[in-house]
Amino acid sequence: MDSLAPSTEPVSRTPTATIVRPLLHMRWEALTYLHWAVAPEVVAATLPAGLVPDVHGGHAYVGLIPFRMAGIGLGGRGVPLPWSTFPETNVRTYVIGPDGGRGVYFHSLDITRLVPTAVARLGYRLPYCFSRMRVSRRGDLVGYLARRRWPGADGGASHVVVEIGAPLAPGSVTAVDDFLSARWSLYAVAPRGAVLRTRVEHAPWPLREARLLTFADDLLHEAGYDLAERAPDHVRYGGDVEVTVGAPRRVG
Repeated sequence: MDSLAPSTEPVSRTPTATIVRPLLHMRWEALTYLHWAVAPEVVAATLPAGLVPDVHGGHAYVGLIPFRMAGIGLGGRGVPLPWSTFPETNVRTYVIGPDGGRGVYFHSLDITRLVPTAVARLGYRLPYCFSRMRVSRRGDLVGYLARRRWPGADGGASHVVVEIGAPLAPGSVTAVDDFLSARWSLYAVAPRGAVLRTRVEHAPWPLREARLLTFADDLLHEAGYDLAERAPDHVRYGGDVEVTVGAPRRVG
């Protein structure tokens, strides 16, 4: 594992920096958090040089996060682009970057739009995948389906159904809830090894309790984790937030 200084940023329920010149805005809707606690060395083996696992209570965490992306537009606000609403499921973990910041590292991001897949791969250096997907809701039940189409002829599938529970009161939000959901940047690595950091900004997540009813997934295995036979250690429904995204910047 690379040796880096501990994070210089606290775990904060509100954004740790203001985005002065937003590049994109969007809305994240109907988001569910499924997380598994794993040994830090397991996550470290999957990370590129320059990033190390962010650890809470001796554990690193791997997440499967299905939701709906909606209304992507340029700048801080504006008219949404025509292709800008679609389901997404990402496999992610949490890292400390070479600048000491805390952020998300994505192993994969499955969406249903081919053009955004290509744009995000080139512009943000993120491993987007083209998939057939669906998000549906009936009362307190929300379901997510995904089947990867590219890259690879059969890159796996995911099926998740959760029952949404009561909202978490401010005093009942745990340290693990904040560690997993209060993430204000993402890290990616360019082809020649440069580490890129992108800031995000939004209101605190309106977290709710959630109960996992259906789970069948190959995407975790495709990302290098054998977790599908194990129940997640942490399940929450995140709901909806309006999001502002900055431009990627080289760090470290």
